Amino acid sequence: MAIVLVGLGEMNMAWEVFSVIGTIAFAISGAIVAMEEEYDLFGVYILGIVTAFGGGAIRNILIGLPVSTLWNQEMMFQIALAAITIFFLIPHHFIKHWNRWGNVTDAIGLSAFAIQGGMYAVHLDLPLAAVIVAAVLTGAGGGVVRDLLAGRKPIVLRHEIYGVWAACAGFLLGLEIFKGDIFLYILFVLITAFRILSYTKGWGLPSKKISIAK
Repeated sequence: MAIVLVGLGEMNMAWEVFSVIGTIAFAISGAIVAMEEEYDLFGVYILGIVTAFGGGAIRNILIGLPVSTLWNQEMMFQIALAAITIFFLIPHHFIKHWNRWGNVTDAIGLSAFAIQGGMYAVHLDLPLAAVIVAAVLTGAGGGVVRDLLAGRKPIVLRHEIYGVWAACAGFLLGLEIFKGDIFLYILFVLITAFRILSYTKGWGLPSKKISIAK
């Protein structure tokens, strides 16, 4: 979901930090899911790359950015490939609790890219609703594509709280009340922590199931 944005030369260091963090976190998250599904090495790379860049690509389409901007990120692709390779080569006994690792990396990626997506929408002077949508799509989009390719129900559609945290990040960014790198880093820590707490504590939104009479 990392992207290089045309005309954003004045973006601060926080932009690059979140881009690197999110790319590594989601690349590993995708690799973990691929290995859980017993994909071969090629499948691991594909799912890792799709997870890392899918959300940004979806967002770009919806806000009118050319998809070609995705291919201008040679360094981010290299970072993602390196992260996947290193994780794949780690001996199994070091990552035997990789389900927990997968949740943590997913939370980190969600937070980093949600903030990055919101930052970009704010930079374009888009309305609050658009900032929230950009944050959700950038933060959760890659995970949705990952889960669909792995034959799983997307996390964002499950009972547990997931996309709401990305929306909260977008909302706070869209208000433009708090500014500066310190605020962005604090927001990143808070969104990551709340996402981790939501699955460890079993927090969920209200849901309702209906039965269709046959």
